[in-house]
Amino acid sequence: MTEADRTAAPPPGELPWVMEALLFVAEEPQTLQALARAAGVSDGAARKALSQLSADYEARGLRLLEDNQRYQLGAAPAFARYIENMLGAGPGQRLTRPALETLTIIAYKQPCTRAEIEAIRGVNSDRQVAILEQRGLIENTGTGNGPGRPKLYRTTMRFLEHFGIRSPRELPPLPDAPAEPLVEAEL
Repeated sequence: MTEADRTAAPPPGELPWVMEALLFVAEEPQTLQALARAAGVSDGAARKALSQLSADYEARGLRLLEDNQRYQLGAAPAFARYIENMLGAGPGQRLTRPALETLTIIAYKQPCTRAEIEAIRGVNSDRQVAILEQRGLIENTGTGNGPGRPKLYRTTMRFLEHFGIRSPRELPPLPDAPAEPLVEAEL
């Protein structure tokens, strides 16, 4: 393969399949810029190709997952039971209620600190954060500006795969806060 072949952009009709091939061989989620650079096209062309690829997957067993301008291929949630049959869903795969509470807080407030999680839950969440990190559902994305420079946490691509969504934007809206009970004044 010559250098010209290596840097030539693919025909527009093939660009979605080029994106598919790049994502298929990638070991980790890829940024839009990295995909565009590898394909030799603009960010806009790459975004359009990824959109077409995502639409093409609607009737298939794959989904294009997108989180914070990072892309990855994943399985369609409708086929999860078959994947579990093949790979097995061993013991300890389920999340406990405290872990789910912690994960929910992170998913809706991301990025957030452990102190923010604990302020909402009302209990120490060190263990839950460690479990979620170990399972790859959350990650440390830097430090906050507060005292002690606390770690900031956000969800990962594995979170999206686990819950069968393509992006954090697909999270259901939070219900409105419950109304305060009316207290009758004593006369």
